[in-house]
Amino acid sequence: MAAYVIVNIVVEDAASYEEYKGPAAATVTAYGGRYLARGGAAEALEGNWKPRRMVVLEFPSAARAREWWSSAEYAPLKALRQRCASTEMVLVEGI
Repeated sequence: MAAYVIVNIVVEDAASYEEYKGPAAATVTAYGGRYLARGGAAEALEGNWKPRRMVVLEFPSAARAREWWSSAEYAPLKALRQRCASTEMVLVEGI
């Protein structure tokens, strides 16, 4: 069953974030994932949520998404992202 990683990112260091994006995308692909949304316009339809840079990733399964997130390949990129941006990230299983 597909699973989705949904991310709200506030980029604090744009130059470093640019260094992150390309290599991070390669790791997503390596784990069978793909981008469904990546930084396009986001609009809150209800509530007080103020989304910034939204990213939606699709993986073949929640297990595969977790493998990507905890992988040795992604670890240095995750550390870079955590230094240059504030992130909220959730994993949601599909139906």
